[in-house]
Amino acid sequence: MTPGEGLRIGELCGLHLVDLHLREDAACGQCRSPHLHVCHRPDNPNRAEAKTKHPWRVEDDAVTGGLVKRVSPAMIHTYFDYMTTEYHCARTDHGMLLVQLHGVGAGLPWAPVGARRMLARAGDRAGLGKVRPHQFRHSFTSAVLDASDGNLLIARDAGGWASAAMVDEVYGHVDVHDRAFDAALRQVWEQRR
Repeated sequence: MTPGEGLRIGELCGLHLVDLHLREDAACGQCRSPHLHVCHRPDNPNRAEAKTKHPWRVEDDAVTGGLVKRVSPAMIHTYFDYMTTEYHCARTDHGMLLVQLHGVGAGLPWAPVGARRMLARAGDRAGLGKVRPHQFRHSFTSAVLDASDGNLLIARDAGGWASAAMVDEVYGHVDVHDRAFDAALRQVWEQRR
């Protein structure tokens, strides 16, 4: 899973396994395509919280509500690879998705500060300077805007922005609004392969 899906770092580190509905026509009935539910949980053991506070609940072992975000085929592949090669090695009882795999914290949920530090170190080692998680969110939004001919509504929904006006304020270069949401996401996902 990558922050390139437009997730904020708190959203990514705050995901629980039940939030992921990675098959067509999931039990929640809120989105026919594979998706996840970003749920604000102030009591996460790693203190990761989603910024958005949409109401959500668990009903019949399925999360409904929250901020529903579509996921790419690459994200689904990465998830299944992670679950079958790495996650099962960790001892977890908290139900969170991202966990530390080694060291004294093995099995504990991965905290946003740890993700930020890891990216900063990796960026320095690669000669890229300090890499920040939010850069992925912005590059994703820019790619969706380019793929959708500047459609602010598609970018807002794909990136989970509060409003189209906010997207326009941050990415003021957009002006055409005519492609479908699905087409824009699929084009961005294909480019990232």
